[in-house]
Amino acid sequence: MKQDTAILNRDNLYAEEEIDSKDILRILEKYARSRGGLVAILEEIQSKYGYLPETALRTVSERTGRSLVDIYGVAAFYRFFSLKPKGKHLACVCLGTACHVRGAQEVVEEFEQQLGITAGQTTEDREFTLETVNCLGACALGPVVVIDGHYFSKVERSKVKQLLDQGRKGLDKLDIEKDERIFPVDVRCPHCNQSFKDETFIIDGYPSLKANVAMDHKQGWIRMSSLYGSYNVCTEHEIPEDMIVSFICPHCDSEIPGTSTCSECEAPMMPMPVDGGGRIKICTRRGCKNRMLDLV
Repeated sequence: MKQDTAILNRDNLYAEEEIDSKDILRILEKYARSRGGLVAILEEIQSKYGYLPETALRTVSERTGRSLVDIYGVAAFYRFFSLKPKGKHLACVCLGTACHVRGAQEVVEEFEQQLGITAGQTTEDREFTLETVNCLGACALGPVVVIDGHYFSKVERSKVKQLLDQGRKGLDKLDIEKDERIFPVDVRCPHCNQSFKDETFIIDGYPSLKANVAMDHKQGWIRMSSLYGSYNVCTEHEIPEDMIVSFICPHCDSEIPGTSTCSECEAPMMPMPVDGGGRIKICTRRGCKNRMLDLV
């Protein structure tokens, strides 16, 4: 037990908020019979609290019979998990080679100066978390900065304060026709790793993302816009508003299970790996526009 405590205390340097044990028990019951349930449990805990509180991990350990060391090992293995509270806003700067040679390091330094923290830290008021990644797959647009899922290309040091001000006020939804922050993504099946890109079906001027959906004992294809921020889709069959559908890989016919719950409507969130690093989670309820971009 002393070893478990030492491991957690090494990274958990912030005072925890009050954790409702009933919420943790509800999550544990929900995934009690799920394959690979531990990752799903941790995802939902993080979705609720923004990080993995020590109290919650101890409850998971006690109820599942898994050692705290093992649970911590899973949390540490996946970069999208955090043992520290994250800020209300996430600012991420790409430090890939193409971005670096265009001055990305100076952009990082300006963020650090403006926020009074270093990369990997969160401001004391928990307003901003600053992170860096090795590559976002947008080399021609560097230096690239992502704030709360919104991409900004060719960022200069002089623009950092303006971007932080925009983040504090809240970034508007993307205008596909005019907003230069839009960014096409290529996602893959989490089972077979095949790309969902469909060069033959264009939406919003880009190749769409193909998948199959199942609902009411009926299956058909769906094509989704590959632009992050766009909700345009085409479907073989009409999907009624508020219906929850199951997504199926068009290559290996495997169902893509939801690994966490939508914070807006509590439907399952479908995760898909993104080329260049990270993953997108999309709500499976028709009409709900909640989606998350996790940078890994």
